[in-house]
Amino acid sequence: MFRRVAIVTDSTACLPPQLTEKLGITVAQIQVRIGDWVEDEVRVPVPRLVDALRGRLDVVTAPPDPGAFFWTYADAAASGAEAIVSLHVSTGLSGTVEAARQAAAQSQVPVHVVDTRTCGMSLGYAVVAAATVAAAGGGVERVVSAAQRTATRSTELLYVDTLEFLKRGGKIGRAAALLGSTLSMKPLLTMSGGQITPLDRVLGAERAVRRLVDIAVKRAGGGQVDIAVEHFDSAERAGSVLQSLRGKLPNVRRFMLTQVSSAIGAHVGPGAVGVTVSPV
Repeated sequence: MFRRVAIVTDSTACLPPQLTEKLGITVAQIQVRIGDWVEDEVRVPVPRLVDALRGRLDVVTAPPDPGAFFWTYADAAASGAEAIVSLHVSTGLSGTVEAARQAAAQSQVPVHVVDTRTCGMSLGYAVVAAATVAAAGGGVERVVSAAQRTATRSTELLYVDTLEFLKRGGKIGRAAALLGSTLSMKPLLTMSGGQITPLDRVLGAERAVRRLVDIAVKRAGGGQVDIAVEHFDSAERAGSVLQSLRGKLPNVRRFMLTQVSSAIGAHVGPGAVGVTVSPV
């Protein structure tokens, strides 16, 4: 599909393949290593990753190689793109933006690399906003503005069963303040300043998930929003959250239910559920 401005993102955007294909979005794959085995995260079976995490095997994630970005940009240029907007997970969580910038310096067409300072479907909805403007013929400035506006206004909320996996991967930042919690205290987290930060802690999983829903409803307010419910190996819990939100939020343009990418799953751990609230 020809686009005057091509859109590139990374797999932490958690966008369904049918949507990226429809909107002409190219997705660079984060790498996941389990022991000595390395693969694009899209090819990592969730059960294998869950077993590895629970078995305390060595699980590491890494950004796409700059060479992968270079050939992605080259393919876009060969397809007629006059410019590329490359939107990625926060630099506070990954080196993906740096890899993209290294490749952008060698590109035949201008590449505008954007650190969205978020992840998950907050990134995903920003990418969708950018692709929609690009599909309508918008120039680079309008495309970047649409993406940044969506990313900045979106809220990413996260429930995890345990902080253990975020601690292992060094992704918790100030959320380390919650590590003294007893097992019965469940943390709620959010994205702030490009980092995962503590939001609340609640006694018991069921109460924590209900609190997650309540916060999402409050953040949505009365305006029109897009909502995404994301999970890692927790489909039943995520479905319950989605059902609750449907009953409490009458002014939603788009609901989406998706399993997070394996790279995100490797850090949040099994049982995690997230909610993205993205004002339209």
